[in-house]
Amino acid sequence: MEREPSASAAAPAAAAAFFSWGANSYGQLGLGHKEDVLLPQQLSDFYKPECIRRITGGGGHSAVVTDDGGLFVCGLNKDGQLGLGHTEDILYFTACRSLLGCPILQVACGWDFTIILTESGQVLSCGSNSFGQLGVPHGARRCVVPQAIELLREKVVCIAAGLRHALAATANGVVFQWGTGLASSGRRLCPGQTLPPFLTAREPSRVTGLENSKVTCVLAGSDHSASLTDAGELYVWGSNKHGQLASLAAFLPMPQKIEAHCFQNEKVTSVWSGWTHLVAQTDLLRLRA
Repeated sequence: MEREPSASAAAPAAAAAFFSWGANSYGQLGLGHKEDVLLPQQLSDFYKPECIRRITGGGGHSAVVTDDGGLFVCGLNKDGQLGLGHTEDILYFTACRSLLGCPILQVACGWDFTIILTESGQVLSCGSNSFGQLGVPHGARRCVVPQAIELLREKVVCIAAGLRHALAATANGVVFQWGTGLASSGRRLCPGQTLPPFLTAREPSRVTGLENSKVTCVLAGSDHSASLTDAGELYVWGSNKHGQLASLAAFLPMPQKIEAHCFQNEKVTSVWSGWTHLVAQTDLLRLRA
């Protein structure tokens, strides 16, 4: 998310503001308390709100990435998902000091863990590792300081985190997934079928079925995954409990392309994933038949 320069130098740009509202049981709104908030409330003491690049949230924690690559976190921290070196909940957005001098490009918050992408393309993780969601198979059950996922040796350009699984897309367009969050649904809904390794891996495992595509973006919901290719094609896999994968199957163990006619044969340019739904944006450029 980048801002364009003001069209008129004579007219000063309006000061940016940062608001939060909703559930706040763990202080994830960054307002200094744990009371739910019914209307948007401004965080007046946040460090330079006009410099915010990205905002994201997980099961009970929130994270902000600033233009200079700083990472600020707050909320639930019982598994160390804030990466602050302890497990105390935090009521205000607080800088992750262990990452000072390591500019952050993107952060993805899962239910009880956090995946962090640096500007150099390295991936870090912290929080719960009960389901292998940190991508460190032989590590502790939780990690309170961000640690590198050493098995991701290629430069990564995009990350995503679900309930108990995570994904990364590399600069070469390859997708990796880890964390066993989708495996239980897969075994229940695909009885007698052997699940692909990436659904049961506790370390980064290449997602098969995308070999002929170059992926530029990955996304995750509670129990589903998605990827967008440079050709504007959207692939999905995982749980289809709410119809979010546009398929008749209850569970897709392998990536399946959502057919172009679902998007009026237009190229998909952007995709966003909620916990159990997807939203896509297209342009007027028609896909090749």
